[in-house]
Amino acid sequence: MDGGKRHRSNCTKQDQTAQATMLKNGKYNRESSPERVTLKKEIGLVSACAIIIGNIIGSGIFISPKGVLEHSGSVGLALVIWVLGGGITVLGSLCYAELGVTIPKSGGDYSYVTEIFGGLVGFLLLWSAVLIMYPTSLAVISLTFSNYVLQPVFPDCIAPYNASRILSTVCVLFLTWVNCSSVRWATRIQDVFTAGKLLALGLIITVGLVQICKGNYKWLEPQAAFDFWKTPSVGEIALAFLQGSFAFSGWNFLNYVTEELVDPRRNLPRAIFISIPLVTFVYTFTNIAYFTAMSPEELLSSNAVAVTFGQKLLGAMSWIMPISVALSTFGGINGYLFTSSRLCFSGAREGHMPSLLAMIHFKNCTPIPALLVCCTATIVIMFIGETYTLINYLSFINYLCYGVTITGLLVLRWRKPNLFRPIKVNLLIPVTYLIFWAFLLIFSLYSEPVVCGIGLVIILTGVPVYFLGVYWKNKPKCLDNFIESITYSGQKLCYVVYPQHVEAEEETPLDCSHKSEA
Repeated sequence: MDGGKRHRSNCTKQDQTAQATMLKNGKYNRESSPERVTLKKEIGLVSACAIIIGNIIGSGIFISPKGVLEHSGSVGLALVIWVLGGGITVLGSLCYAELGVTIPKSGGDYSYVTEIFGGLVGFLLLWSAVLIMYPTSLAVISLTFSNYVLQPVFPDCIAPYNASRILSTVCVLFLTWVNCSSVRWATRIQDVFTAGKLLALGLIITVGLVQICKGNYKWLEPQAAFDFWKTPSVGEIALAFLQGSFAFSGWNFLNYVTEELVDPRRNLPRAIFISIPLVTFVYTFTNIAYFTAMSPEELLSSNAVAVTFGQKLLGAMSWIMPISVALSTFGGINGYLFTSSRLCFSGAREGHMPSLLAMIHFKNCTPIPALLVCCTATIVIMFIGETYTLINYLSFINYLCYGVTITGLLVLRWRKPNLFRPIKVNLLIPVTYLIFWAFLLIFSLYSEPVVCGIGLVIILTGVPVYFLGVYWKNKPKCLDNFIESITYSGQKLCYVVYPQHVEAEEETPLDCSHKSEA
């Protein structure tokens, strides 16, 4: 995890040795390997939209409605929160669109924060994401997948602990293998399962509209919708937004794979503008559909909202709902693996993680070491248990990271006013987002000091790790030799080398001056 030029030169030398070994090996030769070892630009507009939609629509829409309704105190306010949540997500995604085309590097939030605020702040964001945010999200989605797949086998009880963990592990391992083998395979899976989950939610919405046409919309009438069974405090409303934000999390994931996008300065903003409004529409009408079949009390007492909805309205076809949720979560796992591995890759490339994680397969051009780290962390958290307790910290940490990144947009505008920006949003957009962000964090901290406090502690534990692993340059020679031997062994085991194009592109984003516009 030594972030200096010394390590990069060592890695380069090792890469040359590994490359020579590969070329001598009869299994691979120049004809069977790419001309340049680099991340391939294979993500077009359709796949880009699929990555955003596929990462947002995972298990959240089947989990969060209960939490949003519980904290909001009425059906009407819950629906308003879903719409506003989508609106806030649009504001944030517009800011990320500007950052993504101004600093066109994979890594998303981490790359932008590191570029603007420096190594320590970037490392803390990376630390919280790699340690908690993405492995825990992957574990939750994987367990949701296995529970819904096993539900027909165990219709009257919860699936056994070992059965759900084993199936979740098999699913994560299979999708890790797919992502290690081919970027194209991974994106095709994402395309297909994103279409599948939209069709499943489309079924829920269609059945809900049929119910409305039949006159079954008692809980959607204004008088009933805003009949509060409890008066929510400002803190409760903030917590309702946090619950909803879990369902919207993943909207920034396309920024993690910017370098693999075809024409990113065009396709990144277009994918955002298509995907976020579509997801907001789907989420809002899915919740409306839920309330055509269930009373607030029934929804709050349900542990599987979509399944309860199917049992009440689909009759003999109710099996469609658990299958649909399983397909949705399967695509979500694939999307999280694809994007979170690129975050590890970007962190290693900046010297904030072991340099082995910045290497890609000599033939397939996939970041195999980074994928294996994400897979391993997910499986460990899955078997530790208490995953659903950890999920309470995720939304707080997520929003904290979003706010720091968007603050970076304002700082970059002030520091480099002449920097070429293919997209330049109105300053009211980041300012409005940050006002909402401050409201949400302050009142969340007031309402849930323990949960939010633990989230802050998780982030701050990265400070000593940064100074020991990154800032401390003159480590003992024996430690350097040990790290280099591990790196070299990993290269031979995974058949990976350092991408050839990285060094040339690292200086590109912020070297652009006003002359670039000419």
